[in-house]
Amino acid sequence: MGREAPLFKNVTFGLNEGEKAAIIGRNGTGKSTLLNVIAGVLNADEGQVIINKLSGVSYLPQNPDFDTENTIREHIFKSKSPKLEIINEYEDLCDKMSAGLSNAQQKRFDELTLEMDQGNLWNYESQIRSILGTLGINDLSRKMGTLSGGMVKKVALAQVLVEDTKLLLLDEPTNHLDIQTIYWLQNYLHDTQRTVLMVTHDRYFLDAVCTNIYELFRTTIKLYQGNYSTYLEKKEIEAEIEENTERRIESVLRFERDWLRRGPCARGTKAKARIQRDMQLINREKFAKDKGFQFEVAGRRLGGKILELHGISKNFIKTNETSPVLRDFSYTFSKGEKIGIFGGNGSGKSTLLNIITGLIPPDSGEIVKGENTFFGYYQQNPVFKDLSLTVLEYIKEAADVVEMNDGRTLSASLFLKQFGFEGKIQHSMLSTLSGGERKRVFLVRLLISNPNFLILDEPTNDFDIFTMNILEDFLLDYKGCLLIVSHDRYFMDKIADTMFIMEEDGSVSGFVGKCSEYIEYLEETESGKLKAENGTQKDKNSGKLANNSSNNLKGKAVSGTAFNETLSNQPATPPKARKKTFKEQREFESLEAEIMELEEKKSELEQLMISSDYAIVQKAGEEYKSVEEKLNADYARWEELAELG
Repeated sequence: MGREAPLFKNVTFGLNEGEKAAIIGRNGTGKSTLLNVIAGVLNADEGQVIINKLSGVSYLPQNPDFDTENTIREHIFKSKSPKLEIINEYEDLCDKMSAGLSNAQQKRFDELTLEMDQGNLWNYESQIRSILGTLGINDLSRKMGTLSGGMVKKVALAQVLVEDTKLLLLDEPTNHLDIQTIYWLQNYLHDTQRTVLMVTHDRYFLDAVCTNIYELFRTTIKLYQGNYSTYLEKKEIEAEIEENTERRIESVLRFERDWLRRGPCARGTKAKARIQRDMQLINREKFAKDKGFQFEVAGRRLGGKILELHGISKNFIKTNETSPVLRDFSYTFSKGEKIGIFGGNGSGKSTLLNIITGLIPPDSGEIVKGENTFFGYYQQNPVFKDLSLTVLEYIKEAADVVEMNDGRTLSASLFLKQFGFEGKIQHSMLSTLSGGERKRVFLVRLLISNPNFLILDEPTNDFDIFTMNILEDFLLDYKGCLLIVSHDRYFMDKIADTMFIMEEDGSVSGFVGKCSEYIEYLEETESGKLKAENGTQKDKNSGKLANNSSNNLKGKAVSGTAFNETLSNQPATPPKARKKTFKEQREFESLEAEIMELEEKKSELEQLMISSDYAIVQKAGEEYKSVEEKLNADYARWEELAELG
């Protein structure tokens, strides 16, 4: 057997104290492998990793390992750091204090209190409490085996954040976290003095945290100083330079190829050198501009009635109590709507999607689906009927050839290639794929099945940034209805212009605007509340956002049944915080179109009014007056709506 091609080679770089860096690259370039090598989980074939002995390393893998029988406390405090051992023992005795401590325990508690004083550990202990509270980790006695995937990731994240180390290695730290927790983590990493090296596809996260970007490309690594936006600017300049260089080389080679075809005598030193140089140029690794991949499958027509939800409610039993997940939710979907769903983990986002698609029934209410409505539902954990199929066979079950909107056709194999499934992996059985690869191939098949109502539940977890750009371009041009749940704020901002807000009491509110605008609104709401209570303005980077109560959002996000019909009845709020309601947004858009038509009509009438025919002038003048009155009224209303956010 031949030796496998290396993922990367001759990778050399260093991290300074306090540096915040990220490794980016396409799927399969070895980002996670490189992190594993640095963390000491894998051994490099060549070379060495040198880490300051005094720094210590904390590593968060994509899929954290844990002992199912361990408690959360045991997992978080498994580090042998002397500081953490003292704090862990102190916290354990604090938990037991309500039941009463024995004389020996009380003595040990007093000793630990003294050790906390002598080691100046109170601030450290306070930071740990803050991290655990913000991540929603309250009951440290729960067994790890009883936790959801999202909670396991939070516990694993807490474990690396509380460790007394100076180097953090984080592999996709935002996966399975809700948007508010991601926002908190972003601010935490930005402010920490620890050195951070991460792999993530969250572009806002990269921009806010990183000072350096390392790109893995063609087995080598290259440093781009600055955040992700700066990286993109530098890549664009590089591509332009490479393209110009390639053009000049090809210009030179036109003459050199003619010279080589004439069969020059290669006895002389100069001729040999020239031939050698020409062959190096001809066999060089040629620059290929990344044109990306844009596609828009032939559309399936939507009917007049798409989907109506009437009074949907759903309750689950938690700790012997009935807890409302959805309460009396009504909505009528319109063609072309792109709606994001916002809420913390466990707020009912996936439950709403499962009810809409009929996977679980509501406790009450009615779902009316249009005759021509065809769902495409991407679930977080898709189910495959036959894992013995190869990747290509699985895709071909949906379509051998994919027909594009512009008339082009693509083979299933070529379509797969655009999403990172190249070469032998197309002929691998689904059973041999990783969990992330299965999710990606499921999404590819979903897109080519041509649904006119797409429902996507966390579609971006297993895509690199470059593949996500392909998906985003597709969704921007998508003509059907779209419902998205995603923790990726950049993705949500780019695609969704309206939000469903899942409230703590089970109600669903509406917010006209982007996901980041909603987060800003949360900050403003919390800041105003703190200012009123404490007379001080909240620091926007304090990370308190994750503890904000959704019950304070009603001024911006309207709660209640049939909110798409009643959004105009929003409670009074300060003008700055006021957003257009659904109805107002639609009115605003129709006014813009109407004003343009009236202006054109006004110009036509002005031309008629200079006619020599009195009858024409008189008729045009009467109509002109009516058009002008309508325009004045429309402009007044347009300006009123334009002042709203």
